[in-house]
Amino acid sequence: MRRQREQPRECWLALSGLVSAGLALPLAPSAWHGPEVAAILAVAAISLLAGQRWAVAVIVLAELCLLPTVWPRAVLGTGGSPRLIALVTLMAIIPGVLAMPEAAVRWRR
Repeated sequence: MRRQREQPRECWLALSGLVSAGLALPLAPSAWHGPEVAAILAVAAISLLAGQRWAVAVIVLAELCLLPTVWPRAVLGTGGSPRLIALVTLMAIIPGVLAMPEAAVRWRR
């Protein structure tokens, strides 16, 4: 019974992780290695969709590492499509940040 309740939440986390990885992947590399972290996020999201529950912790960590890359482009951007992509990426990271307590439990096991 508990697994059925968690599955939609995990699916939502995986799909938002895929969206944020796909949007952050083409951003120019920075000091925080944005494309590399986005690739890790995409692999972890696909792993979660495949049923690997350990990927919740990896998704949360990857999204937290992706934040310093996307945040300056969203706030300090000059406008246009790169800033819009950065803002949508930040919105897609929100479910991962909200899943931090669950990720801490998964990481501990």
